[in-house]
Amino acid sequence: MENNFTVPTMAEITAKGEQIDILFWVGCAGSFDDRAKKVTKALAKILHHVGLKFAVLGKEESCTGDPAKRAGNELLFQVQAMQNISTLNAYNIKKIVTACPHCFNTLKNEYPNLGGSYEVQHHTALLQDLIAAGKVRLKDGGTFQGKRITFHDPCYLGRGNDVYDAPRSLIEQLDVEFVEMNQSKKNGLCCGAGGAQMFKEAEKGNTEVNHLRAEQAISTQASVVATGCPFCKTMLTDGMKHHNKENIQVLDIAELVAQAADFK
Repeated sequence: MENNFTVPTMAEITAKGEQIDILFWVGCAGSFDDRAKKVTKALAKILHHVGLKFAVLGKEESCTGDPAKRAGNELLFQVQAMQNISTLNAYNIKKIVTACPHCFNTLKNEYPNLGGSYEVQHHTALLQDLIAAGKVRLKDGGTFQGKRITFHDPCYLGRGNDVYDAPRSLIEQLDVEFVEMNQSKKNGLCCGAGGAQMFKEAEKGNTEVNHLRAEQAISTQASVVATGCPFCKTMLTDGMKHHNKENIQVLDIAELVAQAADFK
């Protein structure tokens, strides 16, 4: 698989008079968090491999406004949203993919009311489409063959947008033993980061939510915990550290696919 390639910005694409198939919305975590950057790179490599013409906004991309809105600052949300919508509409963007359920939910469900209507796809759904179309092939006896894997449903992907099947379908195609946690799908337990909780001190209680969720994942005896959200990945990774279970990998779906794919 080719690793040395440059992802163009929309400004560069426009300057050349070219068009793209899809805009990759990287998100704040995917741009600045070291753990989430690995997911960004994995997804970019997959998109590059299959020949999809894609670009990013680069410095023109700003926070979608999700944290501000969930924290109750509607004014700040609308200011941030309108700035992004102006940029997206100026480039005549039609389709967007993102690896962040928070960005996915906001772009898909909040932006249309402010004049920003786009086809928005979470990366798990896009990866499922690429595998179904034969554009991404998984290795026989791949990297994760025989491993026990569980999946944590990000709130804004699952309960927020009813996306449950795509990530599970991807995992099951890796020739692994897939096991559900006791609380999954519509009954899934939040990792503790949603609703802008990621950015505030914990409230009083008996235990941290991410410690509880990590404990549930550990009880499945899985060696890999998969998810599809940078915030969930951070919270679950920290939860594993709390329980001294750093031997259990916490990986994004894009990382699983990138490691298991046959890129010839």
